[in-house]
Amino acid sequence: MSRIGNLPINIPSGVTVTVSKDNQVTVKGPKGELTQVVDQDINIKIDGEVLTVVRPSDQKRHKALHGLYRSLINNMIVGVSEGYKIVQELVGVGYKASNNGQLLELSLGYSHGIFFEIPKEVKVETVTERGKSPTIILESHDKQLVGQVAAKIRSFRKPEPYKGKGIRFKGEVIRRKAGKAAAAK
Repeated sequence: MSRIGNLPINIPSGVTVTVSKDNQVTVKGPKGELTQVVDQDINIKIDGEVLTVVRPSDQKRHKALHGLYRSLINNMIVGVSEGYKIVQELVGVGYKASNNGQLLELSLGYSHGIFFEIPKEVKVETVTERGKSPTIILESHDKQLVGQVAAKIRSFRKPEPYKGKGIRFKGEVIRRKAGKAAAAK
């Protein structure tokens, strides 16, 4: 029994969900429009303001797809109505971030600056306050895309376990290691 797949999805006002004949789900809302092709075996039923995902049998494959497509459709509905936001911090002496439109410029302790082009679907903002770590704020209606962009930015300088320097998500706790122990005499 797929507990995730059986949960109904409430469609908020201002959001329209359409299912085409080839099982392509299109969700439109105030923040944008998203589409997802659903496997032919999975059925999608819309009753007024409630969407349910139905599987044909209890095969292992159908159970897996049931929960998967329910989560993907729910993420699409939340994205076009509320949107997703990821905040990253640059922790380290001299680490800087600035953006010029969709071009993000990072100074992360390398001999050269890093320039990263952000997709147009993702809105980027950089904040630098005195006494605090520089932050990068990413906002989008597509959860998959904003997560992928955040992971790519983090890959430029992952947090290291000794001093904790690097790019980390806001509120993330880095497991710290002890440095070299003093030699016993």
